[in-house]
Amino acid sequence: MKSAAALAGTALGPNLLFGEEKVLSQLNVAAVGCGGKGLSDITEISPGNRIAFLCDVDKNQARKAIEKFPDARFFSDYREMFATVADQIDVVTVSTPDHMHFPIAVEAIRHGKPVMVQKPLCNNLWEARALADYAKEKNVLSVMGNQGATMAGTRVLREWIEAGMIGDVTEVHYWTNRPIWPQGPGLEFPAQPVPADLNWDVWQGSVATDRPYHPGIHPFKWRGFWDYGCGALGDIGCHSMNSAFWALQLNGDFVVEASKVSEFDDHLAPKRSTIVYQFPAKGKRAAVKVIWQDGVDDPNTDKDFVRPPGIPADLQLNEGFGQVFVGTEGVLFINDAYGSTPPVLYRKGVREKPENVEKVYARVIGGPTQELCRAVRGEGPKPISNFSEHAGPLTEMVLVGNLAVRLGKKIDWNMSAMEARGMPEVKATLKRVYRAGWEPKLT
Repeated sequence: MKSAAALAGTALGPNLLFGEEKVLSQLNVAAVGCGGKGLSDITEISPGNRIAFLCDVDKNQARKAIEKFPDARFFSDYREMFATVADQIDVVTVSTPDHMHFPIAVEAIRHGKPVMVQKPLCNNLWEARALADYAKEKNVLSVMGNQGATMAGTRVLREWIEAGMIGDVTEVHYWTNRPIWPQGPGLEFPAQPVPADLNWDVWQGSVATDRPYHPGIHPFKWRGFWDYGCGALGDIGCHSMNSAFWALQLNGDFVVEASKVSEFDDHLAPKRSTIVYQFPAKGKRAAVKVIWQDGVDDPNTDKDFVRPPGIPADLQLNEGFGQVFVGTEGVLFINDAYGSTPPVLYRKGVREKPENVEKVYARVIGGPTQELCRAVRGEGPKPISNFSEHAGPLTEMVLVGNLAVRLGKKIDWNMSAMEARGMPEVKATLKRVYRAGWEPKLT
């Protein structure tokens, strides 16, 4: 069977499905990472498409996906999959631990395949910039899996802000109960036998640290490691902060500083931190401060939680996460991390029914994977959270917050140059040390 991508006219590039032969709207999906979030991404993209290939280093974690899509061919190494069946793939999903997003996405783009990569786009700054640039260079459609970018509440939020419903936005507050996995120093992960169904060597991938297998790392608790994840901020930041990044057009320079940071070390992220970003005025937008608080057990009872201004004192906040946009004439409150629900308007602490606001931004059906598929078929525009214009810069913004945590210093970030002003020593920290044989090859 010829894939839709194989039928595409080469002069038009890999993103447009036109050709002399009739192109089927059903796309052949290759899913890399099949457990947990991987399974939900596969389930999301499956309507109207064919799950043709499944790939996971842990066959036991992939078991449910294998059972749900029994006709899919299974691989345990993404490199073998691309080497064997690349010509049969139309679109790729990458739902692996953060440290493997970059090499897998690069391989997909090298083969001209549209790709969805889970958030954060990468877990280090150099990779985020390199991947965004590579997708642009190869003219490949892309999207990050920060599903809030496709949710109606996010679109409504921007429409209300642009309609002036709360005046000039001056502050944005985010909070989360993450981490909900072990972080901080003193944790031990002694070597244990590698399960028979797990390819631990490929799971480690590009990371140079020779760390033995332990169930406290895989399949879920890797998020606390700087090598594999990027802590609470990396887990939820690209979800939550997407709303301000998009609605307020925060792509650009900023200053960021971390405080109230609990103990951490060179291996594991802290259990708690507060990170404050300062963005200068831009165009018609006023200067804005973005305040991030993680490790908050319950914002309603946590004595160290700084409650956002402008909301009623008795308003119960979501224990997991939430967001508040503070303006000169009111506030907008969203009781989740994604924008899955419409914002609530408060003026002078009183809830108000919003006025009629024009619908400006199209609503997306089916989440980021289906948004990508429609673009691949030529049925819709490229996703908002594409790598080069949105996902890459958003991820960089988030990761510079972690840089402030690790260095313990205020950072004046020059986005275009990807450097900290007056801190040349930062340049050496932006790129990981790669394990031999896993060095990036962007050709």
